[in-house]
Amino acid sequence: MPAPTGTDAHARPTVVDRLPAEIASFAHELVAAAAEIDGVAPLSEQAVSAIDSAPDPTVRHIFSEAGYGNVIVGRPGEPAMVEIVVDPTRRRRGFGRELLAAAFDVARGLRAEPGPRAWAHGDLPGAVALAASVGVIRRRELLQMRRPVGSDAPELPALEAPDDIILRTYAGPADNAEILRVNNAAFDWHPEQGGWSDAQIVERVRSPWFDPAGLFLAFDVAAPGHLLGFHWTKMQSASLGEVYIVGIDPGAQGRGLGRLLTLAGLKYLAGRGVDEIELYVEGDNTAALHTYSRLGFTRYAVDVAYG
Repeated sequence: MPAPTGTDAHARPTVVDRLPAEIASFAHELVAAAAEIDGVAPLSEQAVSAIDSAPDPTVRHIFSEAGYGNVIVGRPGEPAMVEIVVDPTRRRRGFGRELLAAAFDVARGLRAEPGPRAWAHGDLPGAVALAASVGVIRRRELLQMRRPVGSDAPELPALEAPDDIILRTYAGPADNAEILRVNNAAFDWHPEQGGWSDAQIVERVRSPWFDPAGLFLAFDVAAPGHLLGFHWTKMQSASLGEVYIVGIDPGAQGRGLGRLLTLAGLKYLAGRGVDEIELYVEGDNTAALHTYSRLGFTRYAVDVAYG
């Protein structure tokens, strides 16, 4: 793949607030190449989206001849998140270490406390070795779980909504405010999922993968305008579906809504003909892990945040 011009093999990584078009293209090529070699995407959806973003005070880009990374600052009190990718043909030559060091310097400059975190998607051996070499440790684990679908897979339980619950799919922008309210209440602790504005809802609704028939909403019969929870599904490919977001209003916890909404989405994805369904869950979320395990999900991979 072409590398940025005007750099030598170990020139200090460049930091910018917006990538030139040719460097953005280079970054996307690196992401694709690493995903093909490793079998796991090297950057998160948010980090990939940032490659083409306009200048943003919460985002910085770092690149060298052999790699790319970015730093995304979260809400006050949350760590800046670092993600990097190195050309698979030029690994183990110090480029990753240089990018990571530069990214951590940038992150500390944007926010001193708490310390920055660096994502290692798949927690591959190379990432583990790099983390050890720079003296960072595991701070957070995000588990990827998967469940097969088809004649050889365990049958999904029957979907039976309680009499006091209205279960329906997305009806349009009029639902956005309640989805946003529940999302931010359910994930007020979450570095990436919490603190959304209407822009995040609109962006996803306008995405090519969005299907209103795959966004499930649960309301109380006694208060039909008050959302209790939602399950947003996503088709990653023709063969892979995703439990994208399951959010439950904290005031509605204990009513079995997590299982109900998850099951509704699983049946929808199965009906789309996927072979597998994946989801991501925090490694310390015991209640969610129990729900998903009972629905046939098992651990597939892990993403680790080092800091």
